[in-house]
Amino acid sequence: MELRHLRYFVAVAEEGHVTRAAERLGIQQPPLSQQIRALETELDVQLFHRKPRGVELTPAGHAFFDKAKSILARVGDAVAATKRAARGEEGRIGIGFTSSASFHPFVPRAIRAFREQNPLVALALDESGTTELAAALRAKAIDAAFIRSPVGESPEITVRSLLDEPMVAALPRGHPLAADADPLPLNALAGEIFILYRRPVGPGLHDAIIAACDRAGFSPTIGQEAPRMLSTLSLVAAGLGVTVVPASMGRLAAEGITYRRLDPSAQLTAPLNLACRRGESDAAVRRFVALVEGNAASGSHNDGDRHGARQPDPERQAGDRRLPDPRKSALRVRALWPR
Repeated sequence: MELRHLRYFVAVAEEGHVTRAAERLGIQQPPLSQQIRALETELDVQLFHRKPRGVELTPAGHAFFDKAKSILARVGDAVAATKRAARGEEGRIGIGFTSSASFHPFVPRAIRAFREQNPLVALALDESGTTELAAALRAKAIDAAFIRSPVGESPEITVRSLLDEPMVAALPRGHPLAADADPLPLNALAGEIFILYRRPVGPGLHDAIIAACDRAGFSPTIGQEAPRMLSTLSLVAAGLGVTVVPASMGRLAAEGITYRRLDPSAQLTAPLNLACRRGESDAAVRRFVALVEGNAASGSHNDGDRHGARQPDPERQAGDRRLPDPRKSALRVRALWPR
């Protein structure tokens, strides 16, 4: 039994007439009658009562009709799903992000836009460090990742630059430099203890901050290094030093921290990049990468300044705000995005 036999049978059952069914199918009436008789012989049942002006289903035919239509519908669904997957309109992709990258409004906006345009593509989100995300890309555990730091030369991974945003100084509440609203010269922090994000494999924000301090005429005293940028803010809130973070992290409600814009002379910016595999074959992943790059090129990330980062609001900082436990940061970030 082949699918064409089911299509022939369903057409005859729906038309109630062999000749009309043959016209609908685009075949001759005698071959269609032969195929129906062959199907009845294979099933060893009579499917139709032959009448002078047509045919009607027998009880066995009614039972077979319902199943045959269901089978043909499932086959049709499978074909349509296969074609949608080939076009990238259906499937599943994994998207990773570092904790600092997730706070830039460009990231949730891009993910939201992709979901709205491709509702049949399931998204799995994963927060981790740059090194772990690069390893996940190589292992095909995820398909793309928003990162800050480069991942080094790799024949498997390519990194697309999306945007740069200014960085801001994060100071403990009550710090002498916290009261002034003017841009802060970087050399004003020369006597401070710095808390920095741990240097990843290859150059990154850690090295960029050290280089900017060197240009400003001093070598920073590093008190501690934290594994995550959110962890550096926890240590700043505890009064253990100061740090420099991407301006979008000023959106984080944090008790005990005041953010100061840095003077442009610091020439200190934080990149936002998209890492993905070279030669990606999955159509849904290619659609996601194209959307992200298109949004970046169109400037849709602008959100308050030319770099796409909203400056911290001093009035909002005046209230009591609590810095989340870094271990729970992923839960908070995901709550900002649609599921």
